[in-house]
Amino acid sequence: MLAYLKDPQAIYDASFSTVRAEADLAGLPASLESVAVRMIHACGMTDIVDDLRYVPEVVASAGVALKSAAPIIADCEAVAAAITRDFLPRQNEIICTLNDTRTPALAKTHATTRSAAAVHLWETEGAIIVIGNAPTALFTLLERLDEGAGKPAAIIATPVGFVGAAESKEELASNARGVPFLTLLGRRGGSAMAAAALNAIALGTKP
Repeated sequence: MLAYLKDPQAIYDASFSTVRAEADLAGLPASLESVAVRMIHACGMTDIVDDLRYVPEVVASAGVALKSAAPIIADCEAVAAAITRDFLPRQNEIICTLNDTRTPALAKTHATTRSAAAVHLWETEGAIIVIGNAPTALFTLLERLDEGAGKPAAIIATPVGFVGAAESKEELASNARGVPFLTLLGRRGGSAMAAAALNAIALGTKP
């Protein structure tokens, strides 16, 4: 028999204890500490704290929206699947239009990716936007806001990759169009991190 920790609660406790011991959280607002911890836990990299960009109000704004039964819009199925339903205060609807039957035609019309085309089906007013995969989805969301689309309650955006990821997040960080946001600069990111941030905020809404 191999020697390894098997108790679920012990694993959970040791994991989060290690994150807090190794990550420098001192510069974060108190409201964002648990969010950063869960994001680190999702990726295993304690140094992401330095690359986080946000407005401190993002947690409160997203939390109020969740408690008001606002929908959560995800850019991909991986984000949607990674959101912990039991954490949501109002059984909030989770929407992903990537595989909507209308999306392929929109992609052809706009000569873009399916991820970007799917954004044209989003009802953004008051929603919580969670983007973990596609830089083109974030770019398109920002373009739609420039065109007058309804403002979301919050944007959590950690698209990952080598083409457009760093640039899309830099654009959000430099001009969030008046929307409370949280992002991770650079190429790193991913669906698990985006969902982890949302899960942390949702968990904080529980009595």
